[in-house]
Amino acid sequence: MTTTTADATRATVEKFLTLRLAGDTEGLTALFADEVDWQLAENPVVPWIRPRSTAAECAAQSAELAEHTVAEDAHASVDTFLVDGADAVLTGQLSGTVRATGKSFAGPFALRLTVENGRITRHHLYENSVSIAAACTP
Repeated sequence: MTTTTADATRATVEKFLTLRLAGDTEGLTALFADEVDWQLAENPVVPWIRPRSTAAECAAQSAELAEHTVAEDAHASVDTFLVDGADAVLTGQLSGTVRATGKSFAGPFALRLTVENGRITRHHLYENSVSIAAACTP
């Protein structure tokens, strides 16, 4: 059976999700391309949201998020997982509590990933940034 580009993309995204859940920064660093087209709306009051472009910076986002939020309150669910060639789009819901303020955030998300040669080259995340900023503001 021949592996298609879509099959390879799906496998890489599933590996990404597994590594994110495990908090495996080293594994994520290896999975991201050396240079990544990273997009996440800048939000100066949210400590884990900042510009990123290298594999190490992108992988570190997971650890930074974990550092600033309460692990027991962190939840994410995927409602849709679509793959078209090298591109994947996931939509779902996420929620959490900011450790410093004790305030919670929640809302929908959409994540667009592009996979080339088994590595993630694009990571565009769209989320409820207003809710997250409010939770980070004392």
